[in-house]
Amino acid sequence: MWRVRRPSADPSQSGPPFNALAARRLRAALNMGPEHVAHGIRVSYGLPYVTPDHVVAWERGTVSPVGPELTALAGVLWCSPGELIGRPQSLREHRAARGLAPEDVARAVGLGLPAYQRMEEADDWRGTDRQSAQLANVLGLSLPDFVTVTGREEKLAELLTSAVTTRWQGCVRPIGKLAPLDRRVLENVLQVLHQDYQGRMAATLSWGGGAAGSSAGGRDFLDRIVDHFWTAVQRHP
Repeated sequence: MWRVRRPSADPSQSGPPFNALAARRLRAALNMGPEHVAHGIRVSYGLPYVTPDHVVAWERGTVSPVGPELTALAGVLWCSPGELIGRPQSLREHRAARGLAPEDVARAVGLGLPAYQRMEEADDWRGTDRQSAQLANVLGLSLPDFVTVTGREEKLAELLTSAVTTRWQGCVRPIGKLAPLDRRVLENVLQVLHQDYQGRMAATLSWGGGAAGSSAGGRDFLDRIVDHFWTAVQRHP
């Protein structure tokens, strides 16, 4: 059975998406302008081509610093490179975050390189259950990341919606196939989510919001149902 772990940033890894907002906030917190950041990178890290325009482009997300640039930017902003890295989302980003080449992953999961590359380029994983388990292992995927990368999140959202709006007991088995958790944990989590949703709907009506208010509150909960699910799993003793 899977245990859900919180993803952690590893400064030695390369390839995940650059967190432009974090870079901008860190610079502002230091009361530095883009020109100060660029000057520090040029003088202290030997990258003479970096200008304030580079820093602005990084912070706007139009381009991303790579390799020595990311290390230098982190040094000037007094942070670790990991603080400037966003959470990987796609199959390609997770592979890059581990510093692996496409052929490394293809070999580990038992796929031909062209077949794996097609899946990565389309962001459409179609491996078998065994290959999926190997993929999770080689990329060090948490269960939420595994569900996302293998394209199961949309179906999970549908099943969770059914669980909280109807009878959750009938959804335990199909949800367990998508997210292989301990059955007892899954049953408890679905029961909590069902009670939470139904309680919100009843409370909205009792506050005088009427059907419209209840509907809006329910939609908001359902729009974030997958996030609610993983949060409840994390909190489960």
